[in-house]
Amino acid sequence: MVIPAGSVLVFSLNFAPEPTGIAPYVSALVRGLASRRTNLAVLTAHPHYPDWKITPGYGQWSRSEQIDGVSVSRLRHFVPSQPSPLPRALSEVTFGIRQSFARWGRPASIVALSPALLSSALVRLRSRLTHRSTPFVVWVQDLYGIGISETGQGGGLAARIIRNVEGWLLRSASTVVVIHDRFADRVHDDFGVPRERIAVIRNWTHLPPLPPADVAAVRALHGWSSDEVVVVHTGNMGVKQGLHHVVDAGRLAHERGENVRFVLVGNGSQRDELQQRVDSEPTTTELLPPLGDRDFTDMLQAADILLVNELPGVAEMAVPSKLTSYFAAGRPVLAATDSTGITAQEVRAASAGLVVAAGDPAALLAGVSSLISDRAHADQMGHNGKRYRETVLDETFAIDRFDSLLADLIAAAAEKHPA
Repeated sequence: MVIPAGSVLVFSLNFAPEPTGIAPYVSALVRGLASRRTNLAVLTAHPHYPDWKITPGYGQWSRSEQIDGVSVSRLRHFVPSQPSPLPRALSEVTFGIRQSFARWGRPASIVALSPALLSSALVRLRSRLTHRSTPFVVWVQDLYGIGISETGQGGGLAARIIRNVEGWLLRSASTVVVIHDRFADRVHDDFGVPRERIAVIRNWTHLPPLPPADVAAVRALHGWSSDEVVVVHTGNMGVKQGLHHVVDAGRLAHERGENVRFVLVGNGSQRDELQQRVDSEPTTTELLPPLGDRDFTDMLQAADILLVNELPGVAEMAVPSKLTSYFAAGRPVLAATDSTGITAQEVRAASAGLVVAAGDPAALLAGVSSLISDRAHADQMGHNGKRYRETVLDETFAIDRFDSLLADLIAAAAEKHPA
């Protein structure tokens, strides 16, 4: 792929057509920026998330394509079948090496995503050698060092290495874009990045306005009766989601004879283990595979409650991307999470749901009962989330801010380093 001079060059491990995680946001940003400026290019991997296997039809050593009028170059890298910490680190390193040895041309600015931290650090190292005067933006979706600490993955040495790499990457960037004010505080306080080099641009819902669903038909399709309470969790099934506690809540509901069904939709590193737990004990929890866009939005609207579940101790590492879709669906949110964490703060800021303790199946079930006991209040929470999505989480506003930030950086670089 030939990258035109003056392009905005985006480096991201994840991109369309991946349906979940950061891919929808990166893809929407690229599409939005392409409608505002002439040249844009993407260096990315072959689609593989959240299944952790390359999508059929992809997998060539290199592949170029056009997506929404944008030049996209895909590079083959190591994709682990079991994404535990060490194989994931190797995956990121192999991708970073491939990005670093690719042809970059003469971009006007560079945007690198974290995750993937290690590949973005290798890209930054290359840029320091060959594109030193090119503005370099790191867009932070997750904070790795905090994630390792909060999920208990990786030993002390691994955590120190990751923290040092993360700190170097963020401090070396022209600008660090974060998705929440709490992230901005941590990037400044933990890594010493000056406030003036940190920009907060919120994630948005990547779903268009949802067409009304035939709720009765959707529930009948999935075998959900009209009188049972359906609680739906969507997205990645990884360590930080702690979804075994949801299976336990379903077991407790079965023991008590409570008419509550928990539905886990998606894929991820913990899915097989979760399915084994569901199959081995009586529970009202069921697992469904990832859904297409229309089926996904229909299911959100057909649920009584939408669930965010996090492992105890997870508080600062990420803002769950599923929240933007949940708010768009207009259903009340139940967040089983740290009461002082980012997820709890977001749900309360939107007045869109209820927060209960993470890792406590009884508290989770009690939260369901509390929401269902006052349907009018629950409906109002759903409306509040929808309004929050249409104002605070507006896509056009976010992409306009990103475009303005890039324009300012490019102009400043041109003034400092005239051609």
